[in-house]
Amino acid sequence: MTGLGYRVQTLDFLDLLPGRMGAAMRHAYQTELAVAPRTWGWLLGALGHDRVASTTASMSCRFAVTRTRAAVCTDSAVVVSTYPLASQVLGHLRERGDLTAPAVTFLTDMSVHPLWVAPGIDLHLAVHDVPARQAVELGARVAVVGAAVDPSFHPYWTQLEWLRTRQRHGIPLDRPAALVVAGSWGVGDVEATMRDVAAAGVAVPVAVCGANTRLRDRISDSGLGVALGWIDDMAPLVRACDVVVQNAGGLTSLEAMACGVPVISYRCVAGHGLSNTMALEEAGLAAWARNLGDLRPVLQRAVSASRQTKPAGPTADDPARVIAAVAGPAHQLDVSRHSAVGALH
Repeated sequence: MTGLGYRVQTLDFLDLLPGRMGAAMRHAYQTELAVAPRTWGWLLGALGHDRVASTTASMSCRFAVTRTRAAVCTDSAVVVSTYPLASQVLGHLRERGDLTAPAVTFLTDMSVHPLWVAPGIDLHLAVHDVPARQAVELGARVAVVGAAVDPSFHPYWTQLEWLRTRQRHGIPLDRPAALVVAGSWGVGDVEATMRDVAAAGVAVPVAVCGANTRLRDRISDSGLGVALGWIDDMAPLVRACDVVVQNAGGLTSLEAMACGVPVISYRCVAGHGLSNTMALEEAGLAAWARNLGDLRPVLQRAVSASRQTKPAGPTADDPARVIAAVAGPAHQLDVSRHSAVGALH
């Protein structure tokens, strides 16, 4: 959006909640995924029921509507949400007439929970026909667009980049590598996944543990494979590996596809991880190894297909241009106006 001449303001929706409520929600979510991940699946299931979803949406609006209105209902040309509860509040403001700018929800997941779709939202953006269909069934107006990944995630690589990246991260040069990802928090059965990938004997497991230093240390001490911490430059690392093993269907999956690296799902986290994995499989974008017996043949097929995988979505519409079009002709691509784009996530 900045490249199209818009001034972009980015806000964290949880910061718009009163007091320390947002920080408490963030901490509770992280703790739940780390300590009792199955309960997250139960919670999402409960939130999928109409009455519970409606109550949750009403509570979000009550707690956040005042500060959200003050933050985005000024000179914004369009407001984009990448978080379900933010979408609920924006839709409420649109229906009340307090928000005159169009409101867009970017569906960042491959599966669409009912909370993602809020009355009053002008347009929902989906990265594939599968989530688009799910959103339409929930009553949304939808456009299919390309994934919002950094341009550094592309399929073009050189032998020198591959060599330097593997040497920098201590990845063996003589064997295929399986990049095990678990989000910035390093959640899920990462150690078990590393053990299973190593036992399969198809590729050297390489874990990206994010900010979870304890997980990185445990994997390093176990000798299961290569353990990495926070990575600022993921694109060369993805391209240096032969397959990405994921457990939540998040952004890294889309980044790997943009690099042309095969993605497989294994030991998926409950809730959104499982539903995203099912959607990825339905879309034909990622094979799903449901158990240890599936893992070896799935890894073998992925490694054999490495560098032959077609990057996902290069012909899809640029989401930034679609959002600019929603802003309307009075704002679209008008650099001199420096129209604001509010982004809630």
